[in-house]
Amino acid sequence: MRNAYVMTMDPRLGDIPGGSVHIRNGVIAAVGKDLKVGGATVIDGRNTIVMPGLIDTHWHMWTSYLKSMAGDKAEDGYFPLTTRYGQAMQPIDMYRGTRLAAAEAINAGITTVGDNCHNIRSHAYAVEDLRAIWESGLRCRWSYGPYRGMPADKRIDLGDLEGFHRYWSKYSSDGLISLGFMWTPVPTGAAERVKIAREEFETCRRLSIPMCAHWASKENTAPGEITALAEGKFLGKDLLLIHMLAASPAEMKMVAAGGSPISVSPGSELRIGYGSSKAAAFLDAGVNVSVSVDTVPLTGNANLFGVLKLLRNAENAKAYDELKMGARRALEMATINGARALGLENKVGSLTPGKRADVIAVRTDHLTMGVFTDPAHMLVEATEEADVDTVMVDGRLLKHHGSLTSLNVPQVMADAALTLADVGKRIQ
Repeated sequence: MRNAYVMTMDPRLGDIPGGSVHIRNGVIAAVGKDLKVGGATVIDGRNTIVMPGLIDTHWHMWTSYLKSMAGDKAEDGYFPLTTRYGQAMQPIDMYRGTRLAAAEAINAGITTVGDNCHNIRSHAYAVEDLRAIWESGLRCRWSYGPYRGMPADKRIDLGDLEGFHRYWSKYSSDGLISLGFMWTPVPTGAAERVKIAREEFETCRRLSIPMCAHWASKENTAPGEITALAEGKFLGKDLLLIHMLAASPAEMKMVAAGGSPISVSPGSELRIGYGSSKAAAFLDAGVNVSVSVDTVPLTGNANLFGVLKLLRNAENAKAYDELKMGARRALEMATINGARALGLENKVGSLTPGKRADVIAVRTDHLTMGVFTDPAHMLVEATEEADVDTVMVDGRLLKHHGSLTSLNVPQVMADAALTLADVGKRIQ
């Protein structure tokens, strides 16, 4: 890519107006001005901001065929809805729902996803969900999770999880996809459930499988859940904590000391009534904070730039301070912070030579973006999915000149609509 405004998100390299990015064999070979590279294919970067691909650290991708369906009646709320439909799904429906999410991710400039796959009703459901991701070309941490409606006293099939771990090379898409686990922590409570949760946790630690966990999700609940995690020695870089709206200042310090990153999803958190994200407070406490779409039945779309805008505005409003959260700080959460949260900071998250070539180009000559002012502000405040011109993962073009190249979008949408109709008939 040549003659672009290059935003490296690497503090040593900074921004490079009129810069170029040289990519060779899926790796960022060089960034700078006036790069001399013989025989290379040139992508014209004029009127674009070139930056690292966005990283979404928490997304229930299979739910995407239920877009905007979380309703206004209790029985149609997010959890009843996704449980009702999830219980009636077949493996092919997992594929179709997740493939729709993958297409949306690419369209929005998301190059890495943390797929929290929480409807694994059998081995086949997991395989079909994975198939959608590897066909799309996305980078992903795929987290094996419980199925919708799973009884509290039932344990996840750890034998199946260990089987995936043992034969992961079959599913890893040459290293683009890594294995994770969606843990339901219960450090206190019913003895049997505590035993199950600890067995799941210890299995993952033994196998070095990183985990994610929805925890302390609602702002108006009493703090204390994070204290239990800290006292039980569950915290660590391998445990990504999601939402965390009920955290007290003291518990934020515990999370920082324990090394766990967090993922916030202000679009879904506000929509479902959990409260307002505490991203800025966690950042101030020294915690690595990343961002996510979470689930489009609540958010309606996968515009992660829009999520950053919402997050920044909400944090500034809470602080009564226009300057509380800067635009670049928000962008860090969707790039290098996200890479750290998924343990991928040595591969992606910045345009640093030697890292994998996960790169996007955002047009600045669209009416929604022009005129060119401050690039970080433009990205956070103005960018829409249609402004994302080019998306590259591991050096492979997945979107170019505004169109997806790796997926047939009409077919993806038609198949997702077919799944919605088929599953709807099964639950009638």
